[in-house]
Amino acid sequence: MAEKKKSALPVNWLLLGLIASLYVIGFAVYPRLPDMVPSHWNASGQVDGYMSKTAHVFFMPTVVLGLYMLLSFAPVIDPKPESYEKFRHVYSVFRAIIVLIFSALYLAVTLFALGVPVSIGKFTMLAIGLMFVFLGNYLGKIRHNYTFGIKTPWTLASEEVWNKTHRISGPLWVIAGFIWILGLFLEEKLGFLLSMGSILAVTIFGFVYSYLLFRKIKSRG
Repeated sequence: MAEKKKSALPVNWLLLGLIASLYVIGFAVYPRLPDMVPSHWNASGQVDGYMSKTAHVFFMPTVVLGLYMLLSFAPVIDPKPESYEKFRHVYSVFRAIIVLIFSALYLAVTLFALGVPVSIGKFTMLAIGLMFVFLGNYLGKIRHNYTFGIKTPWTLASEEVWNKTHRISGPLWVIAGFIWILGLFLEEKLGFLLSMGSILAVTIFGFVYSYLLFRKIKSRG
């Protein structure tokens, strides 16, 4: 039987149009931007990093475009491209979510630089929380591949370990997502620490669980 041709995700013209509009918006507001635009916030929500306005209007939209391209061509570079056909819809939606989140973040930072009182920290927590809730709901549908999902040495080595680790971790990522959203109503530093702690906890769980499951399967085989 002939090998299936490796293919990228279909072009999403709406997403590409959105990315193009980021450049247009950046150039339109360029004269009104301060010379240095905030580029990083600490755990307390205070600005602690800046970039030039020229870098801002070029760099961030280009990052979004790069993410779009990377996610689009992951099936081409992955050793198991056929797996993507089994969760193509979920992966396509994830690509759209990533583009939307980073596009919205760029617009939020631009508004902040223009003097609009936008809470970048709270926006980021909400966006990441919603993304984790989405991922957690569909984690069990992600099939064995080498670029997208919970990648530990043991999930990559065993499809059974991959599937079981993703199924049991899904609800935990949903909980972590809601913890991020809950962080919106807490003091900024506390919310940040609680949110990061939740992600660390579910990441460690996936790592340990996949290892123990792999050892159990090997011992019975």
